[in-house]
Amino acid sequence: MRLYAGIDLHSNNNLTGIIDEGNKIIYKQKLRNEIEQILTILEPFRQEIEGIVVESTYNWYWLVDGLMENGYRLHLANPAAIQQYEGLKHVDDEQDALWLANLLRLGILPEGYIYPKEERPIRDLLRKRLQLVRQSTANILSVQNIISRNLGVKVSSNDIKKRDDEWISNLFTDEHLFLSVNTGVGVVRYLNEKINQIERVIKEKVKLRKEFEGLLTLPGVGDVLGSTIMLEVGDIRRFPEVGNYSSYCRCVKSVRISNEKSKGSGNRKNGNKYLSWAYVEAAHHARRNYPIVQRYYQRKSAKTNGVIAIKAISHKLARASYYIMRDQVEYDAEKLFH
Repeated sequence: MRLYAGIDLHSNNNLTGIIDEGNKIIYKQKLRNEIEQILTILEPFRQEIEGIVVESTYNWYWLVDGLMENGYRLHLANPAAIQQYEGLKHVDDEQDALWLANLLRLGILPEGYIYPKEERPIRDLLRKRLQLVRQSTANILSVQNIISRNLGVKVSSNDIKKRDDEWISNLFTDEHLFLSVNTGVGVVRYLNEKINQIERVIKEKVKLRKEFEGLLTLPGVGDVLGSTIMLEVGDIRRFPEVGNYSSYCRCVKSVRISNEKSKGSGNRKNGNKYLSWAYVEAAHHARRNYPIVQRYYQRKSAKTNGVIAIKAISHKLARASYYIMRDQVEYDAEKLFH
């Protein structure tokens, strides 16, 4: 008898359900998030279980790793691609777990990528770097806004990163404005120290695999962003077409079109936000340092605005990197930014 298991995972508990090949419920129970308890429950069914489905939640690592290390065949479900069946009057955790198992039984489970365990720690460190970069940028913008509102002058981000307390005191005699700006600048300095520390570790520990070395020829992509892209992509072959990769990088609008008319939008959070951030960061670097990209940005922003122009550059970089990674071709600036 073939059995199929589904686990609906939460922060401190899970609902484990098992069905047979006729969709008959064999087992269902809420369990603690303890791998030993889950393994004990599954053990009597080990020989019959064809696969176990775990939804790709924020905390799946420990469960998927523990089950795989004990010989179970795991499937990571992509929740954004799963639609609950119509006509269901009551939906709860039990139904979710059994529905996951049923999708596996029917062979229609939308699956996510189980990223190799040994590479996750360094990937998570790079994700932390991106988070800190965004926080630093937010504080820089806040300081710039305070100065602009009160003094009517524009201060560059480099000035904010390099200036000392005396410079701030010369700007503001009011103690409250001084404290506000001084706090923001202090946070930026601290964040940049941590960002630099992470980057030193990444450059020391991470080496680009051969199929990813061409990423360094892209404008705006250096060692750190190249490593970020490599570790977020994993295996480029899991994206059959460039459009699949662009969508995964959130470079494509999430809209539904029918008969040339908009029928609404899809899940804007679908895809990989870290790749999206990486390509946007690369786009900003490229705009500042590469004349051909600067000219494209100026043309695009004149027709639209700066935000859309940066997103257009990031989209181009994502598409180019796909072919570089998949086909091992060289970057062609004239073809990309004609």
